[in-house]
Amino acid sequence: MNRTQLGALVVATAASFLTPFMSSSINIALPTIGAQFAADAVTLSWVATSYLLAAAMFLVPFGRLADIKGRRRVFIAGLVVYTIASLLCAVSGTIELLIVMRVLQGIGGSMIFGTGVAILVSVFPPNEKGKVLGFNVAAVYIGLSLGPTVGGVMTKNFGWRSIFLVNIPVGLVAFVLAVTMLDREWADARGERFDIVGSILYGGMLALLMYGLSVFPDGNLFIVGGVVLLIVFAAWELKNQSPVLDIHLFVENRTYAFSNLAALLNYAATFGVGFLMSLFMQYVMGMDSQEAGLVLVFQPLFQALFSPLAGRLSDRIQPAIVASVGMALTSLSLFFFSLIDSQTTVLSVAVNLVLLGTSLALFSSPNVNAVMSSVSRDCFGVASATVSTMRLIGQMSSMAAITLVFNLIIGRVEITPAVTPALIVSTQIIFLAFSALCFVGTIASAVRGNIIREKEC
Repeated sequence: MNRTQLGALVVATAASFLTPFMSSSINIALPTIGAQFAADAVTLSWVATSYLLAAAMFLVPFGRLADIKGRRRVFIAGLVVYTIASLLCAVSGTIELLIVMRVLQGIGGSMIFGTGVAILVSVFPPNEKGKVLGFNVAAVYIGLSLGPTVGGVMTKNFGWRSIFLVNIPVGLVAFVLAVTMLDREWADARGERFDIVGSILYGGMLALLMYGLSVFPDGNLFIVGGVVLLIVFAAWELKNQSPVLDIHLFVENRTYAFSNLAALLNYAATFGVGFLMSLFMQYVMGMDSQEAGLVLVFQPLFQALFSPLAGRLSDRIQPAIVASVGMALTSLSLFFFSLIDSQTTVLSVAVNLVLLGTSLALFSSPNVNAVMSSVSRDCFGVASATVSTMRLIGQMSSMAAITLVFNLIIGRVEITPAVTPALIVSTQIIFLAFSALCFVGTIASAVRGNIIREKEC
């Protein structure tokens, strides 16, 4: 491993840890933030939602810009924006200012996530892509698993602002390493025109769709508006000579299209697991929040442990095979969760979380490997950003599905022992639906075919 490869691995992995750590730790601090600013629940939810919206809107445009202007340049700029935004979040004096700074932080996060993976696959040979992507995915899950625990400790002992302040030294170290160790630039689409109109249409489409999903089922008009913009966006991109997102990739490259679809379905089916099981363990099984949190750690822990191994395995055999096995096992694990009831034991929950974590490890990094290996170098930025966008849309869809079922079965009432039976039924239905979703995802993953290398954008 040469200096540039080592630098890319260290910097991209650190950045991949930073952003999910921030996202998961801030959720723990929301009640404290709400108490300080006397914010209502709707306003408080925007502290989390504003980041996701901004990140989704800008991921693909910045991924394309990185392919044209340089991935190193956009990545370093993203670190600067993210670090400055973290400082501004920490010193925000009102909830409104905090939300605005979270938007800025989301923009910086999109610049990082849209280029980090692209840089990794640019500097490592094809037979090592899966291995390094495995380390990258492991960093994401470590960030997700440590976020709630470390965030809770920091909020309790140092206040909620400390969660943002800790990003500053990490961001500065990553910036110095990126400047000094990434000693070359990667811009395989240099000279091509940047599609400003397409970027605006794309951002508007994602904003409407994701906001509609975040307030589902009350956001139907926003979802319809998003679908309309999606049609307009697709029509514009198809006739554009230098599109921000080449629609032909989804039409002509089966591996790329079905790998992204599999990612969307996987995240839609699994993102809400932690939320559902947290409620179930506390309200049905009688555990406190700390006990439930310790049990939930099993899933991301095993994802982090097995992701590098799964990535390395996808270098030796077709990534589609490894990812499809992972998706099938994920469907099985979610089916097991649909069988839970008031007699379910902590041991059975923990064992199934281990199975789920291992299954997701087998799917995630091989699936990203399949996406990145199916396109040419001038598409690396867009491909990396697209699969990250699938993750964000899947996450929002997962929570929207849970909200819909809860509204239909439980209603808008406080969860008390009287509604516990309805909570159990709701949880069983949701997990059964999620299992079916992953079964469809298994089919999508299996039919993607072998990797189509060097497919032109």
